[in-house]
Amino acid sequence: MMDIATYSEIEVRRISTAVGAEIGGIDLSRELSETAMREIDDAYRRYSVIFFRDQALTPEQHIAFAERWGSININRFFKPLDGYPMVAQVIKEPDQKDNIGGDWHTDHSYDQVPAMGSILYALEVPEVGGDTLFSSMYLAYESLSDGMKAMLQGLKAWHSSRHVFGASIADDEYTKDGRIGNADNATQDALHPVVITHPLTGRKALYVNKDFTVRFDGWTVEESKPLLEYLYAHGTRPEFTCRFQWRPGSVAFWDNRATWHYAMNDYHGHRRIMHRITLEGAALS
Repeated sequence: MMDIATYSEIEVRRISTAVGAEIGGIDLSRELSETAMREIDDAYRRYSVIFFRDQALTPEQHIAFAERWGSININRFFKPLDGYPMVAQVIKEPDQKDNIGGDWHTDHSYDQVPAMGSILYALEVPEVGGDTLFSSMYLAYESLSDGMKAMLQGLKAWHSSRHVFGASIADDEYTKDGRIGNADNATQDALHPVVITHPLTGRKALYVNKDFTVRFDGWTVEESKPLLEYLYAHGTRPEFTCRFQWRPGSVAFWDNRATWHYAMNDYHGHRRIMHRITLEGAALS
């Protein structure tokens, strides 16, 4: 990673000591130079989630920026934007009580090859509320005791889409109103290391999450629960986190292998409309 002082086409402002930085001086609607892309990539690797303000993106421009990073993973369960299957809509209307993403998680960990990252673009947000929190899984791992690290090393855990997007949620509000669908496609089960070596940075990170992790491989659900609950609580310690306040035109680009995120559901009576593109990743080890 380059030193911050060597950035020539972007401006970087950290938003916490743990994770996250705002990137300025960039218009994502335009084709970015190779230098700008290298600098953004460096910030992405360094801070795990990067934010851009005051962007004005058409769906085509959102897709074009995403494709600079890799192939797009078409979401099986979110309602797509009309005419743009690669763009998933994340919506909460004023009369809806349940939001999407209202628990700590990382996207697509139920896939055999989990997503690299997600790029979320805000079109309409409440004046107050609807923030997103992010937590560093590098710091979550690094702050564990040597004994806990030794126990987790070599463990694998099962992740599943079934209990989040499957038939069991047929009566949930966001399923009934069509924001989430295709329950028959919720058949993914994937086995991943509990501690991964990040494919871009080489740093070790904790890789379980409350939404999708089911149990440790070779353990029962009941045996797994106490340790998983400890790791979930540990991973959300305030000193590992940042909090991002959205405005229309804000963009967040986060690393699904190095962070968890949590969408606050504190804006009842107000509309929140976001467009999300998810990027294909690489096998974890």
